[in-house]
Amino acid sequence: MKGYIRKILGLGAALEPPESIELPLPTLWLLGNTGAGKSSLVRALTGEAEVGSGFAPCTRTARAFDFPAGHPVLRFLDTRGLGEAGYDPAEDLATAEKGSHAVLVVMRMDDPAQGAVADTLRRVRARRPKVPVLVVHTGGDLVRDAGAQARARGQAQAVMEAAARSALPAVTLSLPEDMDSAEGIDDLRARLGELLPELTLLLMRERDWSEEAARFATLRPMVLWYAGAAGASDAAPLVGSVSVPALQGALLHALARRHGLEWTTARIALFASALGTGAILQYAASHMLRQGAKLVPVYGQTLGAAAAAAASFAATYALGRAASAWLYRAARGETLDSEDLRHLYDEAFTRARHANR
Repeated sequence: MKGYIRKILGLGAALEPPESIELPLPTLWLLGNTGAGKSSLVRALTGEAEVGSGFAPCTRTARAFDFPAGHPVLRFLDTRGLGEAGYDPAEDLATAEKGSHAVLVVMRMDDPAQGAVADTLRRVRARRPKVPVLVVHTGGDLVRDAGAQARARGQAQAVMEAAARSALPAVTLSLPEDMDSAEGIDDLRARLGELLPELTLLLMRERDWSEEAARFATLRPMVLWYAGAAGASDAAPLVGSVSVPALQGALLHALARRHGLEWTTARIALFASALGTGAILQYAASHMLRQGAKLVPVYGQTLGAAAAAAASFAATYALGRAASAWLYRAARGETLDSEDLRHLYDEAFTRARHANR
């Protein structure tokens, strides 16, 4: 067990990811008429004060908003041609298909003219039957009468479900100019997490650590590269017992270099103490059990391997997330409270585990 921990924390192979890591941006495709509240929706989800001017043309009939602007991890695609004569969504759909995505059908409850939106959704579902779709009814603050609101929402929902040929999840939002009084955002986040679990990871807000979070955004592709490599290598019997700890150690060395530090024995001990050796021991023990489970005929070669890969992906990502926060402060002569560090690790592990399902 001690040897395993040494591999994780100190003896990682000198393995570097490719110099240029290009990860497709997960894309939320916003389908809706002009004035449906798409920009307000993005502003509510991201917390960005200025969204409209941040959209940039990406096709002849669509524009994109990348979040965050400097080092984006998520893209919102706004289709602008709905309702225009001769509009063909094929080019916009091809753009959305570059990454994991879902379609958000955005409809204002006081706008009954949704024919173009329904036609586009029908074509999208014909081309990609399994694409996740969420109906977002905006204008909850504009239609205050409960009966009128229920009728408007029900009629619009029925039109979209007929176009999709299936039942569709839906949320209702109130998006006034004063976002502090917006309603339904938590429900929207929860629904998005159900449809596309990795979005909960991408939209994770870290308001107290904004500068550190911005720094991690630049390192996130590298962390994901190591996490992906660890998950892939752990799918094979016995290979993961050697490769996963080496990859995790390599990740920690690489992160230290990115923060201008050396991953010394003393620094290893400080980080291990802050994170808690109990958490590392628990993961090491469970990892060894998973290696043994992969040798079981049939089960180990399918379910056991998949579980091992998912756990190694999540643990490697969480280790990288925690180490980045700890190294960020160490480079500035600061310390990170152990409880905060463990909470960050646990939260990153949980969300990465869900995202990898």
